[in-house]
Amino acid sequence: MQEAAFFRGTFDETMDLLVEARNYMRHCERRDRKRLGNMVGLRLNCEAMRITSRLTQVMAWLMVQKAVHTGELTPEQALAEERRLTYADVCMDRSAEEDTSLPSGFRSLMDRSWHLFARVERLEQLIVGRIRH
Repeated sequence: MQEAAFFRGTFDETMDLLVEARNYMRHCERRDRKRLGNMVGLRLNCEAMRITSRLTQVMAWLMVQKAVHTGELTPEQALAEERRLTYADVCMDRSAEEDTSLPSGFRSLMDRSWHLFARVERLEQLIVGRIRH
């Protein structure tokens, strides 16, 4: 079976963001946290966890969709609570995006991970609506 185009593109985008986030955390986050001071550093840590949550949730969801596509799961099985996107209240929070004390590259990661999560959440809702009706 050939993978759906949306899946490959979204998977690649998610992987690229995961690698970029990992590289930032590995090479820049500690330096930026020290440079920015305690309060901004705390915000940076919290938002880094939010980025990680968004991206890992999306990747897990994509893997479930791949399992559906290959016949390992039925669409109905994919709707089980443990296979759905979770923590939307945390992942959709954008309260820190206007915080200009955070590094601009990091804010870009925040924004792109938010848009990716929001897009996948819409896809999930479309799938839920299609399967349940």
